[in-house]
Amino acid sequence: MPDYRELVEFIVRRLVTDPDSVRVEAETDDRGVTAVTIHVAPDDVGRVIGKRGATINAVRLLAKAAAVKVNDRVDVDIVEDE
Repeated sequence: MPDYRELVEFIVRRLVTDPDSVRVEAETDDRGVTAVTIHVAPDDVGRVIGKRGATINAVRLLAKAAAVKVNDRVDVDIVEDE
């Protein structure tokens, strides 16, 4: 099984201005769905989301592409830390 947390963290750290504030968590539920949660500084939320959500959708697409290869399911969400 790929490490989705590491994949998403690698991408997001390169998008933000404060990479030290990036925290990515991954949990797999009883149905086998891996939920990846991205925590970034308030100033970096817009950078990660992108115009009309293009950037976060691209991150989701990459995670799902990695999951399809091994028949997994993955969801990626972003949370603004205060």
